[in-house]
Amino acid sequence: RDCRMEKREMKVRDLGLGFDSDEIVLFKFCVGSCQSSRTDYDLALKALLNNGSLPRRTARKVSNHPCCRPDRYEPVSFMDTQTTWRTIQSLSAASCMCMG
Repeated sequence: RDCRMEKREMKVRDLGLGFDSDEIVLFKFCVGSCQSSRTDYDLALKALLNNGSLPRRTARKVSNHPCCRPDRYEPVSFMDTQTTWRTIQSLSAASCMCMG
């Protein structure tokens, strides 16, 4: 499969969510291409973008292919530097799929 989940051990502080903690958590994220999941919609939209049928301001905002994203999430728990137990809901991917 092109769309898959990868895992990386990260310091909570490095996740950029404003939590002060040196704890290491397992962060799961989605990577990969979804070219094999393109539908007729994606192919038609690509043709319209390529032949200039859509206004430029609209075309800049349109994605003409599905992307690899989490379809389910799981919480991540850790202790911050103030010894407060924290749980962040929907932080880490539980599974990935092509969407769009």
